[in-house]
Amino acid sequence: MKFYVVIPARFSSTRLPGKPLRDIAGKPMIQRVYEQASQSAAEKVIVATDDGRIADAVEAFGGEWCMTSPDHPSGTDRLQQVAQLCGFDDQAVVVNVQGDEPLIPPGVIDQVAGNMIDNPQAGVATLVEPIHSDDDFTNPNVVKAVADSRGMALYFSRAPIPWPRDLMAGSAASKRGVVSEMNAIRPMRHIGIYAYRVAQLNRFVDWPVAPLEALECLEQLRFLYHGVAIHIAEAVAYVPGGVDTEEDLQRVTEQILAEARNG
Repeated sequence: MKFYVVIPARFSSTRLPGKPLRDIAGKPMIQRVYEQASQSAAEKVIVATDDGRIADAVEAFGGEWCMTSPDHPSGTDRLQQVAQLCGFDDQAVVVNVQGDEPLIPPGVIDQVAGNMIDNPQAGVATLVEPIHSDDDFTNPNVVKAVADSRGMALYFSRAPIPWPRDLMAGSAASKRGVVSEMNAIRPMRHIGIYAYRVAQLNRFVDWPVAPLEALECLEQLRFLYHGVAIHIAEAVAYVPGGVDTEEDLQRVTEQILAEARNG
């Protein structure tokens, strides 16, 4: 199984400036992410950045980096430029690992890459996990996904989908425990890890923002809008949340220190 991992890492962050270089138990966050990704079966791991400070940090720990444009509107655009600069073949598989996920399990990187390779009819592959609480099901910050019988995405939404009409009959505000009663179809939360074929990345950057994408603020809807099949599978391992705030940074640091103490 041959694939590449690209880790987009921007210095600018509204909530956590300089996020990729923030210290986590003695190492910059980007190094933590890189080390996790390097435990996967990837042929190569590359940090895609637009800032010399991040490039210097990656260089210092012996990682590989690629300088990209500061004007990219998304990590997907940054990924495409890396594929172009590195001369990846159109059929090569590239996994996008977010630069703020220092606890990403290597097994899910291998999983999403393998799913991409094993499903030639798909142009993109991604992962999901079950939603267990009503609060998450109705939370617009928790992106939901539904798939067909072949494991291909039907839709992604910030709205609660699929909508259990009969369970929600009457006043929705008074209904609790709905998710636990959805036995036939479990609602699934989208996990933001993707594998792409380079040919689809090249098409993506040439397409304008799709109406559905703009409405829901979900980049993956651009692929669905243009008829690109997205493979979905339940993650083989729990994927901890990324680092967006100081509280997240503290949580991840404490977890890593605890794991170190426990051997």
